[in-house]
Amino acid sequence: MARKRRYSATSFDQINVTPLIDTVFFLLVIFMITAPLLEYTTDVTPPAMKSAELKPDENTRVVSVDKRGTIFLDKKQISENELINTLRNLKEMHPSTKYTILLRADGAQIYAKVIDVMKAIKRAGFPTVSLVTEAEE
Repeated sequence: MARKRRYSATSFDQINVTPLIDTVFFLLVIFMITAPLLEYTTDVTPPAMKSAELKPDENTRVVSVDKRGTIFLDKKQISENELINTLRNLKEMHPSTKYTILLRADGAQIYAKVIDVMKAIKRAGFPTVSLVTEAEE
């Protein structure tokens, strides 16, 4: 009596790639969705509005921009070019003194004007500027 085999001894000579393709397409869709989100996100932590009161000293210069866009340096009206020259002269006359530049701008002033004044201060040789805000009530 011969025994019958339940399973045939045939080998698989082809690989089923359907699950692999499904996985690749799934990952592709996930990356297509998340890539634009990663590109346009920026980790920004805005400064707190409740900060210590500023106590200007003799090494502090205050640059102000009013509603009309007029620039003032220590309460004296000045043009952008004069601001650059005055700050450069100040830095050249006292190179060892560390000056603090405070920038005050009216809330109604457009953002571009404030940035232009910040650029002018940087061109004068002061890489850092402190922005002054009103304290929250």
